[in-house]
Amino acid sequence: MASNRPRLEQLEMRGSFIPRHIGPDPRQIQAMLAELGLSQLEDLVEKVIPANILNHEPLKLTETISERAVIKYLRNMRERNKVLVSMIGMGYYDTIMPAVIKRNVLENPGWYTAYTPYQAEVSQGRLEALLNFQQMIIDLTGMELANASLLDEATAAAEAMTMSRRLAKSSSNTVLIDQDCHPQTIAVVKTRAASLGYRVLEINPYAGLEQYDFFGLILQYPGSQGEIRDLTATVASAHRKQALVTVAADLLSLVLLKPPAAFDADIAIGSAQRFGVPMGYGGPHAAFFATREAFVRAMPGRLIGVSKDSHGQAALRMALQTREQHIRRDKATSNICTSQVLLAVIAGFYAVYHGADGLRMIAGRVHRYARILAAGISHYGHEVLGHCYFDTLLVRMPNRARRVAARAEEAGINLRIIDADHIGISLDETTTRNDIRALWQVFSSPGHEMPDINALDKIVTECIPDALLRDDAILQHPVFSRYHSETEMMRYMRKLARRDIALDRAMIPLGSCTMKLNAATEMQAISFYEFNAMHPFVPLHQAQGYQQLFAELEDMLCDLTGFDAFSLQPNAGSQGEYTGLLVIRKFHQVNGQDQRDICLIPASAHGTNPASAALAGLKVVVVACDEQGNISVDDLRAKALQHQDTLAALMITYPSTHGVYEQAFRQICDIVHQHGGQVYMDGANFNALVGLCRPGRIGADVAHLNLHKTFCIPHGGGGPGVGPIGVGAHLAPFLPDHPLVEGVNPAKGQYGTVGTVSAAPWGSASILTISWAYIAMMGATGLRRATLAAIMNANYIARRLAPHYPILYTDANGWVAHECIIDCHAFKKSANVTVEDIAKRLIDYGFHAPTVSFPVADTLMIEPTESESKTEIDRFCEAMISIRREIQEIEEGLAAIDNNVLHHAPHTHRLLLEEWRLPYSKQKAFFPDSDQHDDKYWPPVGRIDNVHGDRHLMCGCPADWTESL
Repeated sequence: MASNRPRLEQLEMRGSFIPRHIGPDPRQIQAMLAELGLSQLEDLVEKVIPANILNHEPLKLTETISERAVIKYLRNMRERNKVLVSMIGMGYYDTIMPAVIKRNVLENPGWYTAYTPYQAEVSQGRLEALLNFQQMIIDLTGMELANASLLDEATAAAEAMTMSRRLAKSSSNTVLIDQDCHPQTIAVVKTRAASLGYRVLEINPYAGLEQYDFFGLILQYPGSQGEIRDLTATVASAHRKQALVTVAADLLSLVLLKPPAAFDADIAIGSAQRFGVPMGYGGPHAAFFATREAFVRAMPGRLIGVSKDSHGQAALRMALQTREQHIRRDKATSNICTSQVLLAVIAGFYAVYHGADGLRMIAGRVHRYARILAAGISHYGHEVLGHCYFDTLLVRMPNRARRVAARAEEAGINLRIIDADHIGISLDETTTRNDIRALWQVFSSPGHEMPDINALDKIVTECIPDALLRDDAILQHPVFSRYHSETEMMRYMRKLARRDIALDRAMIPLGSCTMKLNAATEMQAISFYEFNAMHPFVPLHQAQGYQQLFAELEDMLCDLTGFDAFSLQPNAGSQGEYTGLLVIRKFHQVNGQDQRDICLIPASAHGTNPASAALAGLKVVVVACDEQGNISVDDLRAKALQHQDTLAALMITYPSTHGVYEQAFRQICDIVHQHGGQVYMDGANFNALVGLCRPGRIGADVAHLNLHKTFCIPHGGGGPGVGPIGVGAHLAPFLPDHPLVEGVNPAKGQYGTVGTVSAAPWGSASILTISWAYIAMMGATGLRRATLAAIMNANYIARRLAPHYPILYTDANGWVAHECIIDCHAFKKSANVTVEDIAKRLIDYGFHAPTVSFPVADTLMIEPTESESKTEIDRFCEAMISIRREIQEIEEGLAAIDNNVLHHAPHTHRLLLEEWRLPYSKQKAFFPDSDQHDDKYWPPVGRIDNVHGDRHLMCGCPADWTESL
């Protein structure tokens, strides 16, 4: 008689992280495999994966590491980072994240596991938090409009440059940039300009602009070296040249200073990092972008707007170009399809918590301490340059700058070495009187007693003239004055979180988006002080823990992908696409093939692919797909031949955007290589390849990976993301470098690199600990098992839904990859039901909808991931089957074709307050699933009117906000 006791290996598996991450337990796996006619997970390899892409070489990854061991390892790693008091500045400042925000947002899965608010009805909480952020930026910059964040300050400047070129009436191709801009900003702008054929001139704009012909001017305010200048005359001079002016502003300084709009600036950009977001060795941080309302349709990024729902109540959603980017493809205004939502939310909450008075106190204290520090340094006989500054001092130290900086480092303080004669010192919210005293000791000289800091505090005055002080009120909306106690703040954040559907509530079955588990153990290290308190430009010997993290993560990714080198600098998938194409262009240029500028892109590709190609200076040629959704090999071969002298690259997503493993991948790569091109693989779906296939060994020359998808960095409600690129050895020398940190690209050769693509040397460094932990805990065995479990879950859903909905794309044997697409277009004719009706009805069942109408109109793309159990997957399938029965009721005349449960979905609690006039029961409306009674998700708003919101655009907090929601 067989024993019911679990085998030893099963017990060992239960003690590891693998079954914590993979949703279905062994019994559920067997039941799902039986439904698919299989006996074990490995059977999927033969059934689903093309044999010619399989990897047969063992991975070098270590065996699975336990959760406890991973935390211990990361603690040891963090101890190799030496965190000093940072006074480097240059756009990065230490700050204090209020504990109530850290506990209830940063460390709360209700916030960090949410997805981009494409289904606005189940995203009202984070949309309100983002609207607060936009209102904060509008108030502080004085501009009419602000978006919901961009990736970092430097890339925001690059976006401002391209927007200026589109809007400026000047015919010039030259952009001027203030030589006192942050160096990393100048570097990123130059990289972006080079690919677009623009010329960048670094100048002193305050010496006059008459001799220049230009379309855009970028100013830093205050300057990188601290000086605050009156921008009025410079902006007016630029406008006379028919150019647009961008002001890169420090957000905290704007609490005190005259805002960019008061100088008639056209665009204001900057970083919100110092509003409670740790430096994190460079990121992630939320950039801001504000402009004139007249420029709204040219503005990059996401914009949150106020509309109304079916009950006439105020409701929020993403507006205008947010939805246009994916449609406009290579004609898009930007390739950005994400933002830094989690970080923007934190920065917005920081302003809500402190309010106008609290921010004035913080900013005033920073400036006063800067004045005290300057007085003490002058006391020792050193020259403090500049007469007007906020938080940054420029000290002249002839031939002594490096020596003084070394003394400061010995005292536990990092300063900025500008050159052999000058030192920069930037103060921030965390600066203490002891820090000032320690720095005075560094600058001290024999015969001078240390100044009395208390005495100086009484006599110093601000050095900002009245003409440059702001005279208008800021943050006057009630949201910035109501939640200053921790009790109120805690309840406000909870109120917003409960309006959303995140992974802590239910499965989010978004195809192409990979909403897998973001395990708590993976997230722990982002709160470690030694990881999150480091400035990105500290000397490398202080960041050995980070250097170890980068080296080990790059080795892991090279092992999994088969590439020879990785760059971690791109801080979003779109940035990875752009960077990969720049590397290809550089390769062709170095090889004397600069004419190669054609990029072949399948018709099924995600909209960012052609947008990235255009941004990289490539011309897009579309390749047709066949009826099965695969790339047409015949059309590819014909177009590769047609453009063989100018072919630069093919962009291909694998598995395909349609959720199928194309059989011809190797053949496709061969065709491109035979005609002189390189193969760029969009790694958005790499989670369906991990442990099974190495793209670098089957024909891909470069690929980006979405670490926020495949490798468990949380989506954060629409950001952060990380998009590193892997390349073959022939492309490694061209990977990005950085002007301020050596060794970012160790393979850099005589021909140089593509330049700098993100503000920080290693992009969003602090969250790379998440992916490292995931890979370490899963090991080679766990990663392969996760991939197969994801494929199993997707095929199980396809098998269960096939009798009720057509499955649009499968391989020749009826199998899908890690996601499936169901076709809903026929319901419009049979029952007057759209795919949007189905998506909104799913809310009544407590689910976030799958991806709607991508990559094919009138479809739902469903991706369960490996993290969802059979129980949750069955609950989702039952909801979909129940909705199909509701459609059938309309088709059979049992429900009205224009007054039914789908058309009125989602059903909010407001209906309970009204006389019930609908032709179906409350039970059917509110509780279509009997299991919902104990934990019902009540949508906060009814179906949102997008057209109304776009026609009556409002992107700040409405005056009666507290009453309207």
